[in-house]
Amino acid sequence: GHRILRMRPDARVAYLTCEEFTNDFIRCVRDNRMQEFRARYRDVDVLLLDDVQFLGKKEATQEELFHTFNALVDAKKAVVLTSDVLPSSIEGLEPRLRSRFQSGLMADIHEPDLEMRCAILKKKARLEHMGLPDEVAVFLAQRFSKSVRELEGALVKVAAVHSLTGQPVTLDLCADVLSDMLPAPRALDAEQIQQAVARYFQVTVDEL
Repeated sequence: GHRILRMRPDARVAYLTCEEFTNDFIRCVRDNRMQEFRARYRDVDVLLLDDVQFLGKKEATQEELFHTFNALVDAKKAVVLTSDVLPSSIEGLEPRLRSRFQSGLMADIHEPDLEMRCAILKKKARLEHMGLPDEVAVFLAQRFSKSVRELEGALVKVAAVHSLTGQPVTLDLCADVLSDMLPAPRALDAEQIQQAVARYFQVTVDEL
């Protein structure tokens, strides 16, 4: 959406979640304002709809989105949808909507790798006007690998303590500030250690 507005400042871009779309639809039905609702989402150049997996079994909302989708596509406008699952896996989604969702380009966005997570942290740190040493970026990127929101949240927490106390951003500071967010170290017993050493040296535990 931001990219489109940079390229075309006059573009009409609407971004909302599926839940917001549903709630707005319910309000407009209740208040007899459906003409206003349809104008809001059909008179745009780009509709960005997030969390489409929540459409399942919402029959009235699906009906309205079906007509909105058709109106935009027929007018050569863009529709961008995101979902946690593929359209074929959304339970309760009408076949006609599923087929339309599948008719466009589908892209599977994977979790960012270590290098990308470090780049995200570096950019976020620059926006916060905070120096972020490489070893600290790697430390955070290795420990918060599942969610970019969680990764950025960890950096914001470190940045807040750095700003308030003036302490330099170090590994020790991160470990201290994020102690409640970092996974607890896994306990190892003698048997696990023996198995790991045996695997490394390609011998059996009995031979070891």
